[in-house]
Amino acid sequence: MTALGREHPMHRLLQGEVGSGKTLVAVRAMLQVVDDGGQAVLLAPTEVLAQQHYRSLTELLGPLGQAGELDSAEQATRVALLTGSQGARARRAALDDVATGAAGIVIGTHTLLYQRARPADQVAFKDLGLVVIDEQHRFGVQQRDALRERAHGSRPHVLVMTATPIPRTVAMTVYGDLDVCTLSELPAGRTPITSHVVPAAEKPRFLERTWERVREEVAGGGQAYVVCPRIGLDDAPEDASSQTALSGPLDPADPDDAAGEYEPDDGAARPPRSVLDVAAELSEGPLAGLALRVLHGQMPADDKDDCMRGFADGLVDVLVATTVVEVGVDVPNATIMVILDADRFGVSQLHQLRGRVGRGAKPGLCLLVTDAPEGSPARQRLAAVASTLDGFRLSRLDLEQRREGNVLGAAQAGRRSSLKMLTLLADEELIGQARQEATAVVDADPDLRGHPALAEAISALLDEEQAEFLEKA
Repeated sequence: MTALGREHPMHRLLQGEVGSGKTLVAVRAMLQVVDDGGQAVLLAPTEVLAQQHYRSLTELLGPLGQAGELDSAEQATRVALLTGSQGARARRAALDDVATGAAGIVIGTHTLLYQRARPADQVAFKDLGLVVIDEQHRFGVQQRDALRERAHGSRPHVLVMTATPIPRTVAMTVYGDLDVCTLSELPAGRTPITSHVVPAAEKPRFLERTWERVREEVAGGGQAYVVCPRIGLDDAPEDASSQTALSGPLDPADPDDAAGEYEPDDGAARPPRSVLDVAAELSEGPLAGLALRVLHGQMPADDKDDCMRGFADGLVDVLVATTVVEVGVDVPNATIMVILDADRFGVSQLHQLRGRVGRGAKPGLCLLVTDAPEGSPARQRLAAVASTLDGFRLSRLDLEQRREGNVLGAAQAGRRSSLKMLTLLADEELIGQARQEATAVVDADPDLRGHPALAEAISALLDEEQAEFLEKA
């Protein structure tokens, strides 16, 4: 982490497969900033993940994370947790620790980003030196920049982490405008995950066999996830992905569930499957007799925590959930995941979701259930996900299908690219050569006084608003 000691703020992407150790690298970086007298904040996309980070980090630090307590170490700091569902007393105590600098490490959700009506409710850092953003595809550019604006004086270092870079991040990486670190190896002992597409509409027997496999895994001592796009039939698909479009607004609720990256292309009128309905159907039908619980983002925080603890302790056989389990949930005994209406999810989400199984000694199995017809783009996308565990390869697939958008501005929605006569992946080598030439020109003539035509062209292309957005991105 030598970049943390440089004069200019670090802006780095840490990418690695699910379970490759990104969080451990982030913890090491945060501790380095704390040792230098600053504060570090870890922004998590869900309360479940934030609470898990808080528990694991406090356990890892032990006396070093218990400043002010009787058994704390001499050089200890505090770890503060800030989430949207906290009680007033706990929130005030955490805000005080953050504002005074007593908390060197702060872990929180989207609630860290919002402007509050009362000054006493605002999140104010004493000396913010590092912003760590977990699962960067769940946050937009404006959201990721909101924390940087909370720092006093110089801008803080920024470390964003992902297992499958979103298309625009892949584009920025190719252009060279983002420093990248890659963790290419999985932890020792990690078992492989087998993935299969289950065409439920064409072959109903395959769906029946899916539930039989769940019972077999549970009978063998394993546990299962069943993931649905919705909570209930009366709600809209919980879509944090749309809230976190790269230039999207801040939402005042913690979006613990994120689904619906893709619209179905099978022409079906049926609404996506819901957690509440699926749980009732399974408990009364093919999974009757198994210990089954429901988990979704609109549950009270204590209920969510109690549910996840019960699943982690082996008291729950089957967890029927939304994508609240997409990131960070680590239950080594979970061996099978069934994703219903898998065509409603994006490539990155599917890869993240299946990374929740196969985290222990037993191999993992992921079944992608869909009604999309054979040969449709949705089925092709699911087949591609099932064919590889390489998250970087999948990110390129995502880029091919969704395109990189306008890499120099805020217009990130849609599928149009800002490139003229080029495609990012096909012309990757040429773009790299062009960047080297451009760097050489700017190094020799930073103000482009000797290249007036080039300066005029850049001024026409990159106005002040676009330049500001690119700096944030």
